[in-house]
Amino acid sequence: MNELTKKYDLMVPRYTSYPTAPHFNESVKSDLYRQWLEALDPATPLSLYFHIPFCDEMCSFCGCYTKIVKRYDPIADYLEVLLDEIDLVAKALPTRFKASNLHWGGGSPTMLKGPDWKRIIDRLRIRFDVTDDAAIAVELDPRTSTKEYIKALHTAGVNRASIGVQSFDADIQKAINRIQPYEMTAKVIGWLRNYGIDHINMDLMYGLPNQTTEMVKREAELAIGLKPARVALFGYAHVPWMKSHQKLLDEDALPDAGERWQQFEASSAKFVEAGYQAVGLDHFSLPDDEMSDALNKGTLHRNFQGYTADNAPVMIGFGVSAIGHMHQGYIQNISPLRQYRESIAAGDFPIERGLELSKDDRLRGYIIERIMCDLSVDLSAVCKKFTIPKATFYPEIEKLKPLSEDGIIKLLNNTITVTEIGRPFVRLVAAAFDAYLDSGKGRHSRAV
Repeated sequence: MNELTKKYDLMVPRYTSYPTAPHFNESVKSDLYRQWLEALDPATPLSLYFHIPFCDEMCSFCGCYTKIVKRYDPIADYLEVLLDEIDLVAKALPTRFKASNLHWGGGSPTMLKGPDWKRIIDRLRIRFDVTDDAAIAVELDPRTSTKEYIKALHTAGVNRASIGVQSFDADIQKAINRIQPYEMTAKVIGWLRNYGIDHINMDLMYGLPNQTTEMVKREAELAIGLKPARVALFGYAHVPWMKSHQKLLDEDALPDAGERWQQFEASSAKFVEAGYQAVGLDHFSLPDDEMSDALNKGTLHRNFQGYTADNAPVMIGFGVSAIGHMHQGYIQNISPLRQYRESIAAGDFPIERGLELSKDDRLRGYIIERIMCDLSVDLSAVCKKFTIPKATFYPEIEKLKPLSEDGIIKLLNNTITVTEIGRPFVRLVAAAFDAYLDSGKGRHSRAV
């Protein structure tokens, strides 16, 4: 396996969308977005995403769009603009739509004050028909959480929390500028459960500076002891050409491809031994969790939040840099806070760029999502579904033959199946169908 990790130590997208965000362009602007909103079928359930772009300090590993603030005034001002954007979008829709999933990401959404949560979710319930069983999820930073804060989340209706841990090791935490002792995380999880927020996700990382295989095994054991319903085990993506603060990390201390593989394999084994089901590339879920159910039914999806059981076909993004997905294509909000605020004040959607999907984009996006989610795709069935000739994917099959020879996939009767040893390389399998890949080289993270 060590030879495979060296051979395939390549840079490829994470495929949380297809085409991926680096290929968005300025052909999609506010007027086109309005047309897409107005054309939505009233029976379409929506997923809503909200980006809160603030933190009180910068974690060195972070790849998100965020701003460091020490005062609450900028956050309070941003919330007002975000509420205005919610109103603006809702008014453009042809009716009051059902919303089945609400997700807050960042930055750190818990930079908002406790009372803010009721206010914003109450506004959403006015503008949208938030279903009784809606998943209302918040990415939560234990370092800024109190018992009263958790109570406020519960009062507002939050029913799922995603906790960023990355590492429980004190030296690693110091290296990545995220001091978060195990006891702090355990205490916050206890508060969440006391208030009925018992759908808990946890993010861990491997491939961090000076991290070892023994460390990640111990971290997995500690995480398992806290019994999260889901775990995301991310490989650290070192992209200092995109995120300049990552230059603070010691590149010489980063594990090489072989060491990263050993860390992933060791940590994964711990979760599987503890009864978690492996999901796609890097997620694990308990057997009774919705994600495991979706995996087993073949209805698992992948979006900008990673793997999800969310079946809503449309996701509307709110806030700076937020990305949405409509039937017609992708939309991304503008990033500079000032321009975002000015657009909303002018009654205009703050769209910076996006991508209108072609028939080929939809076809390849479907294949890539099924590979990433199911680790298998029947190309004959795909050709039938999209009414295209069976010979369409001959070039892609040729690209995949080396992966087949190395045992990463099995090719049989036009069906591609990723093997268990091939799971960490699934992004490479998906990349064979990426028509944009050559023009995006240098913008992606390592495959394993």
